Amino acid sequence: MNIKPLADRVLIEPAAAETKTIGGIIIPDTAKEKPLQGTIVAVGGGTKDEEMILKEGDQVLYGKYAGTEIEHEGKKYLIMRQSDVVAILG
Repeated sequence: MNIKPLADRVLIEPAAAETKTIGGIIIPDTAKEKPLQGTIVAVGGGTKDEEMILKEGDQVLYGKYAGTEIEHEGKKYLIMRQSDVVAILG
């Protein structure tokens, strides 16, 4: 991974959005619900005030509007602060 988050930020690969059909009608990508979970692929080093508790490979839940979407080598990622992550999935 060529992207290294700074400070208390994490880079998340969102889970794939579910594809649903309603009576044979395929819902376009723009109308699909955004996934609210993903896998952490890179973490920053934390700050002097906030220790980094998340690590690469953690499955996490995050807020609906959390983070900034970025695209790198054709894949979509979210970068957000550690505090925007609401839970680690066990």
